[in-house]
Order: sequence, then C-alpha cells, then structure tokens
Amino acid sequence: MTAPRPLHDRALDNLSYIRSAMERAGSFIAVPGWGSVAVGATALVATWIASRQKTDAAWLAVWLGEAVVGVAIGGAALVRKARAARDPLLSGPGRRFGLAFLPPLLVGGLLTIALHQAGLFQSMPGMWLLLYGTAVITAGAFSVRIVPLMGLCFSLLGAAALFAPARWWPVFMAAGFGGLHIVFGWIIARRYGG
Repeated sequence: MTAPRPLHDRALDNLSYIRSAMERAGSFIAVPGWGSVAVGATALVATWIASRQKTDAAWLAVWLGEAVVGVAIGGAALVRKARAARDPLLSGPGRRFGLAFLPPLLVGGLLTIALHQAGLFQSMPGMWLLLYGTAVITAGAFSVRIVPLMGLCFSLLGAAALFAPARWWPVFMAAGFGGLHIVFGWIIARRYGG
C-alpha cells in the first residue's frame, strides 16, 4: 500500500489546475483560422488587381474594397467560430479582444483619409500593415499565443514597407495581407480549430 500524497502536493496540483482553467477562460479562442486563410486569398487577388491600376486613387479604391470584403469574411467566420465554441463575443475575453482590436483600425481609417488628402499614398501600405499588426498584437493579449506573434509579423513587415520604394507596394501587401493571413490562419485552424 502506498502512502497518501502530502496535503502540500495536492494543494499545488489544485492550484496548477485552477490557474490553467482561469487562463483558458480568459482567452478568446474564436479567432478564425480558415476565415483568415480566405481573407488572405482575397488579398492576393486584390494585390493583383491593384497592381494593374493606373492611378493611386484607383489603387486605393481596390484596397478599400478589399478591406470591406476582408471584414465581411473575417467577421462572419469569427461569429461562426465563437458560436460553435460558445465563446461570447460581447462579454469577457471576446469583448476585451474587440475593444483592443478596434482602436488601431479606427486610427488607420482616419490616417488613410489624411494621407489621401495629402497625396501621400506611398505611406499607406506601411501604415496599414503597422496598425493592423498593432490591432492583432493588442487583441492577441486576450487570445491564443500565436495571435500576438502574427501581429508582430504584420508590424515588422509594415515597418519595412514604410521605407521601401512605391514599386514594392504589391510585394508588401501580398506578403502581409495575403501571405501572413494564409500562413497564420492555417496554423490557427490546425491547432485551435476552424
């Protein structure tokens, strides 16, 4: 017959279990993997279309259209995954995720208007990638570990894009909004479900 485990050891096991349960309860797990892959695919199409535009304004129109498409696809996938996981969107981690994600995007929208008015289109790809990365990093603090890493990759790409020549816009837009969404979306889908 084995001796019973000391009370101290059982208490440490219980604390470890409680800590793990609290971390899981505090994470927003509804970040859509396959939805991100779909957003990445549409961004690659938008890159191709935008690169064939003759004016900066037409280029911007393509990317604003892609932003609408991306928000629709990503939002629908997020809602679907949250409902399937019974992960509430308007309370707890879902609410914190949204409140952290939205401010950088709103700032990006305002800066897009200001840069358009000033004719500074060359700053838009870097600024968009940086602010989207910031949104993903800050919101990722309330999600699974890979999400902030994805945001960091967007931000690093955005920093490089700020100082790159305008002829490289398609490369940065395709690599960021296309490639990073596809790669990280696939990883998220495989590790954390669709």
